Amino acid sequence: MHRDNPPNAVVLLSGGMDSATALAEAKAAGFRCHALSIDYGQRHQCELVASDRVAHAFDVADHKTVKLDLRLFGGSALTSDQAVPKDRPDEEIGHGIPVTYVPARNTIFLSLALAWAETLQAFDLFLGVNCLDYSGYPDCRPEFLEAYASMADLATAAGVEGRGKFRIHAPLLRLTKAGIIRRGLELGVDYSLTHTCYDPTPEGLSCGHCDACHLRLAAFAEIGMTDPIVYAK
Repeated sequence: MHRDNPPNAVVLLSGGMDSATALAEAKAAGFRCHALSIDYGQRHQCELVASDRVAHAFDVADHKTVKLDLRLFGGSALTSDQAVPKDRPDEEIGHGIPVTYVPARNTIFLSLALAWAETLQAFDLFLGVNCLDYSGYPDCRPEFLEAYASMADLATAAGVEGRGKFRIHAPLLRLTKAGIIRRGLELGVDYSLTHTCYDPTPEGLSCGHCDACHLRLAAFAEIGMTDPIVYAK
């Protein structure tokens, strides 16, 4: 890869620990990173503030936030008034599709990233999904990513005209949450800048009880570290 003229990449950046680590991987691989965040009406809007912090810390080439109100459809505890599950045991997390699944979210987000990538003459898209410590979301699986990459080549002028093939990079795909943190620390990720909680307080403090908080806290405990963010009492 040419360091003097690095290729462009679009990185989906939610502001969470996974997307921050994916951005770090893209930077380490030598890409000129364009970060894309989505304001989709999620109840945890403070993750968008976190995405600004992370984008600034990694000195991205550009950071855009697209407003797209998925509360119009609902269908998820993240885009409706439905309660976010709390204090679920480990055997329930990762079994079945939870109510925090947002219908077609990664399909929609990748489509926006693909549109921006084509205008940048970029063929590389990064996102922070993984298929080990994930909460049962169907759009976090390798089969989905492979199918989407094939669709991207068919759906774009760049793909049809043979200017390149789109690549969906999911560098965390087969890492546990603890493995993600270890890798992120190697790459210089400051996890105090990130936000993970699905149901934060009005002040933006993490609840410590939802699935996302549970997985995050357990991962830091596994590597013998204290999570650097503040949790509600």
